[in-house]
Amino acid sequence: MTKSVADRYDFETGIYRPPSEGGSNSLLVRLTRNCPWNRCTFCGMYKTEKFQVRSVAEIKKDIDAMAALRDDMAALSGRSGQPGEVSHQGAVALIGKYPELNYHQGFAMLYHWLLSGAKTVFLQDANSLIMKTDQLVDVLTYLRRTFPSIVRITSYARSKTLMQKPIGELRAIRQAGLDRVHVGLESGDDTVLEKIRKGATAEVHIKGGRKALDAGFQLSEYWMPGLGGKALWQAHATNTARVLSEIDPHYIRSRPFRPWDGTPMAREMAEQSFEMLTAGGQLRELRLTMETLSVTGRVCFDHAGNYWRDRKGRLLFSHSYEGYKFPEEKKAVLDRIEEGLKRPSEFR
Repeated sequence: MTKSVADRYDFETGIYRPPSEGGSNSLLVRLTRNCPWNRCTFCGMYKTEKFQVRSVAEIKKDIDAMAALRDDMAALSGRSGQPGEVSHQGAVALIGKYPELNYHQGFAMLYHWLLSGAKTVFLQDANSLIMKTDQLVDVLTYLRRTFPSIVRITSYARSKTLMQKPIGELRAIRQAGLDRVHVGLESGDDTVLEKIRKGATAEVHIKGGRKALDAGFQLSEYWMPGLGGKALWQAHATNTARVLSEIDPHYIRSRPFRPWDGTPMAREMAEQSFEMLTAGGQLRELRLTMETLSVTGRVCFDHAGNYWRDRKGRLLFSHSYEGYKFPEEKKAVLDRIEEGLKRPSEFR
């Protein structure tokens, strides 16, 4: 883009976000770059980049650029007969005026978000709560003031960060407008957590999760069926259910383990020091986790990795972001697992 256009419209966007914050669902606002921990042996994200906390001034400049795009599209949309609203005609008119926008990394994302109602935001990258509290509060306040249509803001967070932040600071962040935190639990078993170099114990996960709830956040915890392999599947299943039951988050989301090329766990598999569960083995582990789980939130299979199918070849679980309400639908989930186990093993 030419310098004048770049100055007015340029903003930075990261790559990763939860599926529930993808597509036109959420505006992606980058507060940090990459992951401050970045040692998990199963993960291939952020491995080539250094972690950085962006300055408040830099983040506000991005928000201003997004607002400028919104305002200029709305002005051109008004000339097309739709005053005050962003329309397809307004976007086309702005691109006609500045063809460089065809190559803008975040223009399409912003445009579709505005068309969808501009309601939700996801703060990138891996752990926005690591920012100094006063800076994060400043950004949240500015973001909501600039886009008053926002009804929900979410972010990834590490259990250890949540545990270490004073409760007063967490409540200040919540009051400033951060509504939901997504936390990678992965496992509740200390042996598995140590093997994958998660940087958190089961107790840290429990304390961090409870503190997030005490601060008033909606809490979404992710766990990885199959992460213990054949050697540790029972401990992984029962201890994960125990930790999740002690936290009792609003959402529990399944992300079945798959080897990521180039990661230490992929090398362990190649060297046969880690033996992965079969699809049926994962379902038996999942059955044990669900049988042991005692929560009042929702259990979700909202990811393509939850690939198990029933005897008719249909997906075993709904991929809805709202999932299944527990304990009311616990039996329905267990019944679906049994249905999956009845499918011939070669087709699971």
